[in-house]
Amino acid sequence: MNCNRKMMWLVVLAALVAQAGAQVLTADQVKKIAPSSYFFAGQSASVQVRNTAGLKNAAGKVVLAGLVDTSGYSTAIAEKYQGFLITETKLSFDGATLDPGQYGFGFKDGKFIVMNVASADVFSTATQNDDQVKHPVPLKFEKDGAGYRLYAGRKYVVVKAD
Repeated sequence: MNCNRKMMWLVVLAALVAQAGAQVLTADQVKKIAPSSYFFAGQSASVQVRNTAGLKNAAGKVVLAGLVDTSGYSTAIAEKYQGFLITETKLSFDGATLDPGQYGFGFKDGKFIVMNVASADVFSTATQNDDQVKHPVPLKFEKDGAGYRLYAGRKYVVVKAD
């Protein structure tokens, strides 16, 4: 085998290994790392672990998204804050980027809204609707090409983890 052919196989093998490392986390994996409560806008809310999802990129960095109980929050916050987003890696959402950190999020009026922990909007992006989902669930990640879909029922946004 010539040197170019060996190099090509090494590149293909490296790409396959990287893809194998990226994955949607199982419910058991999520349960082990999900917080039981989440601090946002001066209060702590209970995390709905059953409605928490996660993924791991090829480098092993984790992204968690979960719904919380917003019953103690003011109406103004509770109408757009539905959950938390914790990321160890930079994320991109349809052109918007998000640095590693902790955020609140919500799906409202056809938008996915991301807020800092003080409840100030960081960005919003349009959601899409997937009418092909037979059994929608409150929250989940699903692989979508080079990225993932973060679903809330039938609404979703595409997220890419660096």
